Amino acid sequence: MGIKKNFVLDTNVILHDYSCLKNFQENDIYLPLTVLEELDKFKKGNEQINYNAREFVRELDDLTSDELFSRGVELGDGLGRLFVVTGGIDAPKVWESFPAKKPDHYILAATEYVAAKHPRMKSILVTKDVNLRMKARSIGLNCEDYITDKVVNVDVFEKRNEVFENIDPALIDRIYSSREGIDIGEFDFRELVHPNECFVLKSERNSVLARYNPFSRTIGRVMKGKNYGIEPRNAEQAFAFEILNDPDIKLVALTGKAGTGKTLLALAAALSNLNDYKQILLARPIVALSNKDIGFLPGDAQEKVAPYMQPLFDNLNVIKRQFSPTSTEAKRIAEMQKSEQLVIEALAFIRGRSLSEMYCIVDEAQNLTPNEIKTIITRAGEGTKMIFTGDIQQIDQPYLDHQSNGLVYMIDRMKDQNLFAHINLVKGERSELSELASNLL
Repeated sequence: MGIKKNFVLDTNVILHDYSCLKNFQENDIYLPLTVLEELDKFKKGNEQINYNAREFVRELDDLTSDELFSRGVELGDGLGRLFVVTGGIDAPKVWESFPAKKPDHYILAATEYVAAKHPRMKSILVTKDVNLRMKARSIGLNCEDYITDKVVNVDVFEKRNEVFENIDPALIDRIYSSREGIDIGEFDFRELVHPNECFVLKSERNSVLARYNPFSRTIGRVMKGKNYGIEPRNAEQAFAFEILNDPDIKLVALTGKAGTGKTLLALAAALSNLNDYKQILLARPIVALSNKDIGFLPGDAQEKVAPYMQPLFDNLNVIKRQFSPTSTEAKRIAEMQKSEQLVIEALAFIRGRSLSEMYCIVDEAQNLTPNEIKTIITRAGEGTKMIFTGDIQQIDQPYLDHQSNGLVYMIDRMKDQNLFAHINLVKGERSELSELASNLL
């Protein structure tokens, strides 16, 4: 047990993780009254932050007592106490530097007040707002990001798939000739690979694209096959099709920069495997531009979200263009959309649903929090396969970064599970111009 500290929480920490009160060990937690007022504004709505606000308020209601504003209330075994800091407190440094009466400054004032009240204890403001942390530091207040669900090692999102060299050429020949694959015990690198990891095996005279299958504990060949008219253009895309087509893998993460084909590959695989599922569901979170709510857009709910779903329709159109308009494949896609066997919608609309026997693709997953990812995956029923795609360098949510978003969190937690696979796509295939811009701009 370390030296006890005081933590003052910003609203965005609670909206990011409604169960955050359990993550500060034996330290005491202080909630500025302004935070409770801000939470009240978020309680209505269908987005994850609205759900988080409601859940936190319910949890707070269970703890509420008169002592919350004086001695604090106990949070549980091994945890500290929870206090609410009311208004009218003395915070001369804050009001001298930031005289504007706004929520951020009231939170800073609460931090200064707690620090002055407990001079022998370290008092720290916890906020996911970079600007607020800068303001706190400018007047000598301790502050930090909420790091409980941050992933330390993100190198995996920058490198290509593994290449194992100096392999015995006879082993590679056997992989080519064997349908069942070769027992992983015959390979020196067996301790280095994760379940369902794909890689290249090379010798001085031959090479093969391969995958470790954890169910059979074998190394097998990865074939370059088509999915609904879409053919892999590089080894990484072939690896993606390998895991997307395997019904034993229930959870897949496809990461990569713009133009690497993440969503297109997932959709093509879904269409090819439709006979194994009742429905294909494509969804993406809505991140409004300039932090505006979509309510300002005209039309009903479906019309409001339609512009945000357009990239998914664009990928569907790419697949349609592989066939003539009168072909069986094109007609099948049209019938699937009409019968709602193929559905494209906003992620918020699937809350509360049980997703059974579905091929579910969640696009732009880097804009989800760890709690949102967990909420979605726990909706998966029997026979459902879930695909999460995203680019961790293109995060639009103001309080997420490349270490704290739900996509990297899921990959970090699931990497050793047999039901999970992750492919990082590096080479752009959209166009020469797209690849050049992605690398240089």
